[in-house]
Order: sequence, then C-alpha cells, then structure tokens
Amino acid sequence: MEPNKLAEPAIDTKGARKRGRWMLWLVLLVCASPLIASYFTYYVIKPEKRNNYGTLIDQRAHPVPAMATTTLDGRPQALEQFKGKWVMLMVGSGACPDVCQKQLFALRQLRLMQGKEADRIERVWLITDKEPLDTLIIREYDGTHMLRADAATVTRWLPVDNGTTPADHIYLIDPLGHLMMRFPKDPQLQDVRKVYKDIYKLLKASAVG
Repeated sequence: MEPNKLAEPAIDTKGARKRGRWMLWLVLLVCASPLIASYFTYYVIKPEKRNNYGTLIDQRAHPVPAMATTTLDGRPQALEQFKGKWVMLMVGSGACPDVCQKQLFALRQLRLMQGKEADRIERVWLITDKEPLDTLIIREYDGTHMLRADAATVTRWLPVDNGTTPADHIYLIDPLGHLMMRFPKDPQLQDVRKVYKDIYKLLKASAVG
C-alpha cells in the first residue's frame, strides 16, 4: 500500500439498494394513484345516480337551425335572440287543441315554480302553420313568445320518442343556445313536478343564464 495515496470511500451498496426500492415504490404509487382514486370513488363514495325525468339530447347531433321565425304580427325574431336565458320550447298548430293548451299552462307554471330563478327562463311556442290564434289564448299566456316557424325545418331539428311528434314534447334549450333536453309526451299533473325538479337542478348547477 502506498502511504501517500488517499483511501477511496466505501460504497454503501446496501443503502443504495434501499433508496432505489423506495424510489421504485414511489413511482408505482404515482402511476397507480388515478386507478386507486377511481376504485375508492366507485366502491366507497359511490357517486350519486342520475335520474333525470327528461331525456338528455346530444347537442352536436341537433344544433339549432337557422330559421326564419316571425312574431304573430310578422316581425323577424330568431331563437338566437334568447341566448343567455334558459328556454322552454313547445311546438304546435295555431289552432291549439287541448294538448297544446295544457303545454302552455305547464310552461307558465314551471316557470313560476322556479321562484326567484324564474327570470332566467323564457317560454317559446313555435307555431308551425298559418292558423290564426284565439285572442283569449294570447291574453291568457302573455309572456310566452309565440313565433311562426317552418314546419319541415322544426320537424327535422327536434328529436322525438318513438310514436310521437315534436308537438307532443316540451324541450329545453340552454343559455348557450344548445338543445339539451326533451320531456315525455303529455306529462300528467304529478309529472309536472318531475319536470320542475330537472329544471331546478340545472339552474342550481349552472351559473350561466
């Protein structure tokens, strides 16, 4: 051994292996954390089940079309003008049979039931023919935007349940102008409460509109 040569420090191979194992476990934990979180959420927290009364609509498949809609006195008024508000939409003939009048009543009541949130909602009736409207209906449902629209365009746009037509449903448009929900045909009085709950939850969850 040369007396002036410094001794090389001993390598702690055991400690290095231990640190390596800890680093490996740390990397595995980071990689596996999303999976662990999803299992914890599913089996422990159990996310709330959604039970909408209305049917959610694929917005991409049913964009609001460009329609030459007009007011009853012939002035142009497009659905786009209601952007920024939630829109409850119904469709029907100007003759407005019993089912149509029930829908008009339901729209009015559903809006009133929202209380202080009612101002966030507009009501629109797309009239798909040239039939004159009863003056009593116009007065009774003042506040509902009554617009004449092309029947073929409306029919192509609005999705329906099997065996129904757009006139059988109430639809909901969000404040960004997307058609988003369809409610079942001719809801009975007890079902109006279910429609109200769907709209209430959407208004509560959304800061838009």
